[in-house]
Amino acid sequence: MKKNIIGFHLLILCLFSCVLFGMDNQKVKLGLDVLLLNHLSELEGKRVGIITNQTGISSSGEHIVDILSSIEGLTIRALYAPEHGIRGDLPDATKMVSYVDQRTGIQVWSLYGEHLKPTEEMLEDVDVLVYDIQDVGARFYTFISTMGLAMEAASEHSKQFIVLDRPNLINGMTIEGPIIEEPYFSFVGQYPIPVRYGMTPGEMAWMIKGEKWMKGMDELNLKVIPMEGWQRTMWYDQTGLPWIKTSPNIPSIHTAAVYPGLCLVEALNISEGRGTMRPFEQIGAPWIDSYKLAEIMNFCRLPGIYFKPITFTPVMLPHAAPWNKYRDQDVNGVSLIITDREKMRPLQVMVHLLVTLKKHYPEELELRKNLERLIGIPSFRRAIDDLRPPEEILAEWEPGIQAFDKARQKYLLYK
Repeated sequence: MKKNIIGFHLLILCLFSCVLFGMDNQKVKLGLDVLLLNHLSELEGKRVGIITNQTGISSSGEHIVDILSSIEGLTIRALYAPEHGIRGDLPDATKMVSYVDQRTGIQVWSLYGEHLKPTEEMLEDVDVLVYDIQDVGARFYTFISTMGLAMEAASEHSKQFIVLDRPNLINGMTIEGPIIEEPYFSFVGQYPIPVRYGMTPGEMAWMIKGEKWMKGMDELNLKVIPMEGWQRTMWYDQTGLPWIKTSPNIPSIHTAAVYPGLCLVEALNISEGRGTMRPFEQIGAPWIDSYKLAEIMNFCRLPGIYFKPITFTPVMLPHAAPWNKYRDQDVNGVSLIITDREKMRPLQVMVHLLVTLKKHYPEELELRKNLERLIGIPSFRRAIDDLRPPEEILAEWEPGIQAFDKARQKYLLYK
């Protein structure tokens, strides 16, 4: 009885919050909000499994697991955790084992450890999988890979798959970067898409199914519950929704804006700012001349970005990965100041940075072996080594971008 009363009050509070925010500054209703308002009956009588993390919250800030597990008539049998865990308290790249969620007592199966894909054992006690995770909009962010593998498992074991849609943090219009080539497919690049693909998780789920990028997609019972009020031009801070870090090193919309390009610094012997309060918004190494690099980069006159010379010291931060480059050392580099995010192109910024660094620090700069895994093509390393003009490198990606943009049109859910 107590559980039923709590569940009833939570649901009423959530619905009231949605209405209240809608009358004031709320522009967007999430797929989760729409589920609570219109689609709960579709889960009644079914054994439900939820794939989510700390971003799976309603517009009023309540976690999907806490909401659904408290509602009478719903049976939550299992939870499935991607990278960083159900509550988002695990560092980057931390391999997880299965555990029990302390708040609800529900079994949590790890999808970022021994298994990246749900097994038969993990799914034997559920009828439907509900996916609700906020993504960043960059190909190498692992959540869309988790989604695709779970879709494949759902098809193999005859489970329904429901995606509760969420915004693309960095808008649903801009597309950047090369199409990854099949030899470089991995968990950080599982589909033939650009680095920045301009789609929501729900749209991507439809494209994965429609293009048959995973096995068994013809047989998959897929349902996407769209958002209400989201437009393709919106950045996340224009939605009226509460900000939740998608991972420890994406603390703000500014970080998300540069991440599709600056993540490539992970493949260099240069700090990408991990271990600071501004990861991916500043880069550096002990052998860089900060003022020289800033001057050269600003001379490029790249739209929407300014480079400021800086010295910073990476340290060990709570809930962050322990392998920060140059930990506890002073490093010199540049801080990326966004002046116009609509014009700024993070892949353009990164290509110019790489060519500049290679030209001025040919002996010091290392392009490590995971560069191809992130960028997804073999020609990129050669282009940097040969100091090809950045705009020439970027122009070679355009035909692939245009072909992808054309292909994605029939899967888009929003204007």
